[in-house]
Amino acid sequence: MSASTVIFYIISAVILVGALLAVTARKIFRAAVYLLFSLIGIAGLYFFLNYEFIAAVQIVVYVGGIVVLIIFSIFLTHESGSDMKSPAIGRAIYSGLAAVFAFALTFFIINKTEFYPTQNETLEPSVRNIGLQMLSTTEHGYLLPFEAVSMLLLAAMIGCIVIAIKTRTQTD
Repeated sequence: MSASTVIFYIISAVILVGALLAVTARKIFRAAVYLLFSLIGIAGLYFFLNYEFIAAVQIVVYVGGIVVLIIFSIFLTHESGSDMKSPAIGRAIYSGLAAVFAFALTFFIINKTEFYPTQNETLEPSVRNIGLQMLSTTEHGYLLPFEAVSMLLLAAMIGCIVIAIKTRTQTD
């Protein structure tokens, strides 16, 4: 077994263990920290595949943006140290079945799709070329997904503010 295979398995284990612990943790702060480890592992996988720009975006947007907002909202709520209630067994079974169905559907669609090589020349995956393509408004530009990511960050920030607002109770 080569060193690159061992590194891939280590990164994959960090991602899977972090994701599993994030889903099964009883404390909400611990779940957020486990999510942080899983997302850092995904960025590590992108670095391993030599996609430095995508790894940097993963760290800046998800680790630096979303998870930090989640952790701040947890600290600003008044029940940050309490245990989360466990889900009903029926809901867990339905969620598991939905995940298996989604995986099977994705696998089926990928196997039935015929992929054709492009006739266009490939671009070097440099930060300049990626930036020009992302901000392009031409037919193959990615301005709309770029704006969708900014809307995702805005929605996460608004959600964190809503979670952090404490309701005042009126006392007579």
